[in-house]
Amino acid sequence: MKQAIALEVNGDTYEVLVSPNQTLLEVLREKLGLTGTKKGCDLGACGACTVLLDGAAYLSCLMLAVDAVGKKIVTIEGLSQGGELHPLQKSFVELGGLQCGFCTPGIIMTAKAVLDEEPQPTEESLKKKMAGNLCRCTGYKKVLDSIMGATARMGGER
Repeated sequence: MKQAIALEVNGDTYEVLVSPNQTLLEVLREKLGLTGTKKGCDLGACGACTVLLDGAAYLSCLMLAVDAVGKKIVTIEGLSQGGELHPLQKSFVELGGLQCGFCTPGIIMTAKAVLDEEPQPTEESLKKKMAGNLCRCTGYKKVLDSIMGATARMGGER
């Protein structure tokens, strides 16, 4: 039996009708049209579906939409403000961390949570904290360079 829920996504409130077993990923993509959040493995192993809930990184393929009620959800679409890319997004564009782009939204969302918690991580710390995000295109060098490059840009901006 479907139920109506309200989700706060990227600063806007959406009323949606969901099944009790519908994941947050499905609702974001299919009901709200926010397709930047990707469906990779659908098992919580690749990180492509990462979004922020109250500032923490979560795998939206493993979370029921009903469990996200009352939380502030931010997707990759919500990072840019006023048509300006977030410093992390700019760094990925400029330093070549994008690759094919499929995994990039999840990587950027995880990196945002990491940098909010630890604004100046070491490369080793960053590697450990980003281990749940997989990329099939790269050896991760440009991804790590892009995240590290964003730390100076972000300064006080989180």
